[in-house]
Amino acid sequence: MAEGPVKRLQHVSMPFTAGREPELRTFYGGVLGLAEKVPPKILRPRGVVWFAAGDDELELHFLPEDSPVDRRSGRHFCLQVDDIGAIRGRLEQAGAEVVDADDFPHRERFFAHDPFGNMIEFTTITGDYRDAEADG
Repeated sequence: MAEGPVKRLQHVSMPFTAGREPELRTFYGGVLGLAEKVPPKILRPRGVVWFAAGDDELELHFLPEDSPVDRRSGRHFCLQVDDIGAIRGRLEQAGAEVVDADDFPHRERFFAHDPFGNMIEFTTITGDYRDAEADG
């Protein structure tokens, strides 16, 4: 990878319906098991909710909005998980709609929507897909 000015992705900001913070916390904290982080004091009056996503420096930020999310959009973020079957089971048990996706070499995956319509991809990465494509 070429050296450039961007070091890494630090966070993704997604909308949620204002006033539905308990549902947001149940889904991301309870179902997905993400740890909630206290946002900076200056942002708290805006009603933002933050979660750690992976290492402590990678974050998901949720912003209260009144506009509904377009569930037909392909926009999404992806969470890498160790046990894709287990997370799929947790989502299905919680009533989330799970949508199969075409797997590609070394990446089993599926999609689901959170309670606000945001699409999430879940994947398990077992190797570099480029290696398999180079062999075939």
